[in-house]
Amino acid sequence: MGTISARDYGVVFDGFQAPISKIYNCGAKCAPYNNGQPVCCDAGHAIPIVDKTEYAHLKTRTKMWKPFVPRTPDQKAEIADLKGSENCAVECNGAEFCERDNRSLACRSFPFFPYFDKKELVGLAHYWNFEGLCWVIHNLTIVEQPFIDQFLKMHEFIFKKDDNWRVTYVDHSAVMRQVYSRRGEKFAIIMRDGSYRWVLPKSGGKTVPATKKELMKLRSGFTLPND
Repeated sequence: MGTISARDYGVVFDGFQAPISKIYNCGAKCAPYNNGQPVCCDAGHAIPIVDKTEYAHLKTRTKMWKPFVPRTPDQKAEIADLKGSENCAVECNGAEFCERDNRSLACRSFPFFPYFDKKELVGLAHYWNFEGLCWVIHNLTIVEQPFIDQFLKMHEFIFKKDDNWRVTYVDHSAVMRQVYSRRGEKFAIIMRDGSYRWVLPKSGGKTVPATKKELMKLRSGFTLPND
């Protein structure tokens, strides 16, 4: 089984520069819902977990990152689960000091993960535990094609280096289908070409087209006066 080297992460960072949107600053949109801090930059909500080789590469580029020090019992338990793994928990200097060229892969990808329909990578799905917290999840139509293209290309690059990464997201996609099936709800995915589809509950992953008009309904209760 292959592994991803620090040099490989350099390739990923160079190839994954596109913002989710050039029109909207999603951090500025999100911050008012989270005491002025974008939820993805708040370790209280999302502890950044990185591959140790990714952290090694980041340390050659910047002083923006440091080891994460848990502050609560839940955080201590989450960090303890990483013991003996290839991953580690880190923390940046905060959104106001962000160096965009030195963001981690998780930062560049958030709030999305590679979605697999069975074993085929078909597009992007969101981390459902951030619903109600992340502005982008409720405004999927703002995601632009360069972000989609670079997201998928760089993740496919990683999957070729280490198949464990692919398996992780195949499994995570299946868990998402199970979660929404238990809810009896459909969820949206963004396809390679920028179109949208609903994944239907209790259907074995069957999808149907989704329209922008339908996706606009996801904004209900999660918009600002000027949105």
